[in-house]
Amino acid sequence: MINTHKIKQDICDIGDRLYKKGFAAANDGNITVRVGENEVICTPTLISKGFMKPEDLCVVDMQGNQLSGRRKRTSEVMLHLAIMKERPEVKSVVHCHPPHATAFGVAREPVPQCVLPEVEIFIGDVPITKYAIPGGKEFADTILPFVHKANVVILANHGTVSYDADVEKAYWWTEILDAYCRILMLAKGLGRVNYFTEPEAQALLDLKQKWGFQDPRGEIQNCDICANDVFRESWKQTGVQPHAFQPPKYVASSPSGVTTASNGSQAAPASSNGASAPIDHEALIQTITDRVMAALSKS
Repeated sequence: MINTHKIKQDICDIGDRLYKKGFAAANDGNITVRVGENEVICTPTLISKGFMKPEDLCVVDMQGNQLSGRRKRTSEVMLHLAIMKERPEVKSVVHCHPPHATAFGVAREPVPQCVLPEVEIFIGDVPITKYAIPGGKEFADTILPFVHKANVVILANHGTVSYDADVEKAYWWTEILDAYCRILMLAKGLGRVNYFTEPEAQALLDLKQKWGFQDPRGEIQNCDICANDVFRESWKQTGVQPHAFQPPKYVASSPSGVTTASNGSQAAPASSNGASAPIDHEALIQTITDRVMAALSKS
């Protein structure tokens, strides 16, 4: 028998985490949990997720009609229901605005892969939807091309949505993604991001499959597993283009230790384990400029 009061308390606990993590400012975000064939508990509109009580929550049917609750249901519940209809095993959906992951959606920058083992295992490629005004059917439909290929999705110029069998797991994917996006930004600020080699990345995908996690990269023939190949076709419709984080390309290192990428640019010297890492091109240009200026000053 489903303990609906316990589920409501769990929703309030996750709402508190969202608020304290800075993922849901003011009354941002919404959470749902499916508790029956035609019943979904959802957070109400215009309430801080950090200060909810079980009696604040409401219940809707799978068409979005409110069945009970003293507060009005969230206007974005249709997005949650669209996910649940597509994937019946999904019982909970969490939508919020984590700053670092949302920044990738605002910049329309693909989240690069082949950087952290935990992200490769638990998340994989992350899609970015096309933008639609929140709340309506068009907004809900933006998730449908990706819902079977990912458990967390970035909504262009909006936030994130993640989902799983219970509310805590649904929340986990958002927390992992935002932490990852923050690490990427910090590494980029330090100068560069070092990527796995393709054999290293493939080993992680093999481990992922062994542990029972599915990854759509395994379904693509001749997939460049570090180049966001899964969602590349969707970029044409969503305006997503790699800019700050270019997908890596690996070739054999030259005797000088400098790796030449397929586009002719130079990457960083190979590391001690044989992995090559793309260099920060702005730093390279600055170094060349400094040397030219120094040579001119001596002439």
